[in-house]
Amino acid sequence: MGLPALEFSDCYLDSPQFRERLKSHELELDKTNKFIKELIKDGKALILALKSLSTAKRKFADSLNEFKFQCIGDAETDDEICIGELPVMKSNIFPRPIENASDVLIMPLERFRKEQISAAKEARKKYDKETEKYCAVLEKHLSLSAKKKESHLHEADNQVDNVRQHFYEVSLEYVFKVQEVQERKMFDFVEPLLAFLQGLFTYYHHGYELAKDFNHFKTDLTISIQNTRNRFESTRSEVESLMRKMKENPHEHKSVSQHTMEGYLFVQEKRSFVSTWVKYYCTYHREPKRITMVLFDPKSGGKTGEEESFTLKSCTRRKTDSIEKRFCFDVEAVDRPGVMTMQALSEEDRRLWMEAMDGREPVGYQGYQLEHVKRGNLSSPGIDDQGLYRIVGVNSRVQKLLGLAMDPKTCADVELENSEWEIKTITSAIKHYLRVLPGPLMTYQYQRSFIKAAKLDNQEARVTEIHALVHRLPEKNRQMLELLIKHLATVANHHQQNLMTIANLGVVFGPTLLRPQEETVAAIMDIKFQNIVVEILIEHHEKVRGNRPPPHHVLPPGRCSQPHQVRRQHPLPPVTPPLSGLSTLFVCLFFSPESAQNLLSHSHSLIVSSIAGRKARALYACKAEHNSELSFIAGTIFENVHASREPGWLEGTLDGRTGLIPENYVDFL
Repeated sequence: MGLPALEFSDCYLDSPQFRERLKSHELELDKTNKFIKELIKDGKALILALKSLSTAKRKFADSLNEFKFQCIGDAETDDEICIGELPVMKSNIFPRPIENASDVLIMPLERFRKEQISAAKEARKKYDKETEKYCAVLEKHLSLSAKKKESHLHEADNQVDNVRQHFYEVSLEYVFKVQEVQERKMFDFVEPLLAFLQGLFTYYHHGYELAKDFNHFKTDLTISIQNTRNRFESTRSEVESLMRKMKENPHEHKSVSQHTMEGYLFVQEKRSFVSTWVKYYCTYHREPKRITMVLFDPKSGGKTGEEESFTLKSCTRRKTDSIEKRFCFDVEAVDRPGVMTMQALSEEDRRLWMEAMDGREPVGYQGYQLEHVKRGNLSSPGIDDQGLYRIVGVNSRVQKLLGLAMDPKTCADVELENSEWEIKTITSAIKHYLRVLPGPLMTYQYQRSFIKAAKLDNQEARVTEIHALVHRLPEKNRQMLELLIKHLATVANHHQQNLMTIANLGVVFGPTLLRPQEETVAAIMDIKFQNIVVEILIEHHEKVRGNRPPPHHVLPPGRCSQPHQVRRQHPLPPVTPPLSGLSTLFVCLFFSPESAQNLLSHSHSLIVSSIAGRKARALYACKAEHNSELSFIAGTIFENVHASREPGWLEGTLDGRTGLIPENYVDFL
């Protein structure tokens, strides 16, 4: 298992679990730094100590064998596996040193240590310093008497807010830097190693034979490094963009917690004749009404006590005139005597705790509404143009083309052969169309299944699973996907002219066709597997577009309740791209006039046809968890099955009762 992804939203909670995950990254950086120092030392010995060449070779190889790359996420791509195989090369590949070995190996490694790892260490010092400062200021602030002047209290509140904001910004920057160095070392460290090894092979007295054996691996590794670098650049920009969003609107990007409420609270504990306030990290589950407290201080960096938990009986706001502390509320427990007085971190924090625990103060709930965006699409010839789909068109021209093509009145008059429309304008319009769909073309419903398929160890199994999943997509989505993939396969066949290989097209279209429903660091780290899915679709497009595979090849769907959970949290509209307007041009550009006419006629019949009144058979068993759903076993036949207003669900009749059925659980008869 690799290193866990560090979510920016966790910087605001600053939980014990987040600190532990951050600590694992820090230990890995320390390990990497120590290893590189040893590697540089051994490399110099290898170059300078001709008399002890044999010993230096063995030590250098041993150092490499002891080190293993730790990738962020729960799986590695083929490219990362290929890169990870380099350190296990044996000592017999090291011949006499080359003249410029220091420039090839030592200097890049020293530069990586100084520019990257040292920067991460400085960020760590700054983070630790800000942690102590914030905790100290917060404790001092919370100790202020409520009887102070209002102006004095207001000034103190502003000061704490400024310190807290600065701490959050430093925390975000530190998390970003730590993960950047972890990813960057995959190529900044391996690339000089690869160059150094290649130089050694060249000057070895058996260099020809060794280089011949190494050549295939070197080619694969070079491609893997380039692919990893490309994915890093794409991932880094996404992570950096997410970090900026977190800085600008931290409250809009907080993670969805599995708990009803969690965070730090100060609990009043009475001992003898005095009372003290002790800091706990508390979590509250609304369903069992269970509160769990862990004694923890971020300044010390670890737990200092056992977990305590109790069942909530009541929660009451504490009036300011009854206690000198601010932001307090009283909690009574079913299985614990007495009343516990707790202090929140601010008035807003107390409001949220009170709302979660059904306290006396009524609190409103601010929801959110998803904006619906217009959808459009298009493409073009110019198959040999270099950088096809990578070079971006002028935004104003792209929007004009989309506007004309989306309008039924002007769609037929758009002539893409006209010199007014550059190739980059047309390709940018296609990407923009796919990007602004309410959901990705390959749907949120199957996004995780496609990623899971790309992580399979066996290449044939990957193709088989992805083939099956493509045929589980809604008909219009699958039809549009097949159009696009066939076109991209044609583009890839001309890669010697347009420089757009299958891997390059995967980088361009992976994040668009399989974008996640929630933007997190972990999701961004899966972009490389999104790219792999698109690569497989292009490389095996003839098989994927072939006959529908048997049902047993399909990846098992999730729990029956999962679509409902997604529906309630993210009320998205159905994601079936329109096959008219821009789509008509999209089809005509990818195919000959005869093929396009046939396909458009078939598409029209799909649009006007209705599935009302059809029968369907259940592929899997499902137990209803809501009154609106149907329970059934595998093989059940449903009557009058038709589309539901709920995305990802159908409506059908079973034994005289009509209810919802998960769309991915049935096949139409």
